[in-house]
Amino acid sequence: MSLPSFLARRSFHYAWIVAALTFLALLVAAGIRSAPGVFIVPLEQEFGWSRATISLAISINLVLYGLIGPFAATVMERIGIRRMMVFSLAVIALGVGLTTLMSAPWQLVLLWGVVVGSGSGVIALVLGAIVVNRWFFEKRGLVLGILTASTATGQLVFLPMLASVADRFGWRTAALALTGAALLIIPAIAAFMRDRPADVGLRPFGDNSETVEISHPRVNSIASTLNALWVGMRNRDFWLLFGSFFICGASTNGLIGTHLIPACIDHGIPEVKAAGLLAIMGLFDFLELLCPVGYLIAGTIATYCFGTTDCGVCL
Repeated sequence: MSLPSFLARRSFHYAWIVAALTFLALLVAAGIRSAPGVFIVPLEQEFGWSRATISLAISINLVLYGLIGPFAATVMERIGIRRMMVFSLAVIALGVGLTTLMSAPWQLVLLWGVVVGSGSGVIALVLGAIVVNRWFFEKRGLVLGILTASTATGQLVFLPMLASVADRFGWRTAALALTGAALLIIPAIAAFMRDRPADVGLRPFGDNSETVEISHPRVNSIASTLNALWVGMRNRDFWLLFGSFFICGASTNGLIGTHLIPACIDHGIPEVKAAGLLAIMGLFDFLELLCPVGYLIAGTIATYCFGTTDCGVCL
């Protein structure tokens, strides 16, 4: 008896397994994306690279993290979610692992900027949106909110751990720990992830209709993506969302998420404690999804600790 059939007999829909695997992948990817802040000072001390040079690699990482999303969504339609997730996690693991062997700034730009940035751009919120749209007919808002919270959870889980490992054993050990985390979940995704409910003989969760799922024809990835972007750019709402996300990403991911830990170290705050402060922002980001009070608490703590009204909701 297959696992989907076994679960169906116990009134447990396989969509929840897919959602759990997606959450796990997003959590690991978010933890890796938030890791550069932990590595900046150790890289400065070991190689003598300027903070601007290291920040260049991180900037390329963040740019690709955002730009890859629309194209990744279309590629997933062609080759499938499971294959794309396995490939992207392998690329991320390769990029992070090879950083332990680098000796020149261009290698950091190539590995952490291009390779890890491209891989993490696939394992991003666009993946969660596709999974929810395919696998859930009911409770889409709840599941999408949980998957969105994975970014904050990854920050909460990984940052203090990485800072502690880097402080005790060096940044290379911390990088290898990230590599291991990415590699560890690949077998589970390869074995249990499925592209569509029809692949396991099911309808989306909550869909009781008898209609047959229609397989959409595959179209050229680049052309369809560019066409969709062109349609969006002609809509005022697109630019309102674009502007708000740009400001939020620049302030949280670009400034606070990347440079808070090095700034704290410059002012005498230990790295582990600085990572804990940044993780607190991720904690209240998660709580804000469950209760609006979390938004107010996060804003208060951010203002008190960091001298900013940015509450960390977008981290």
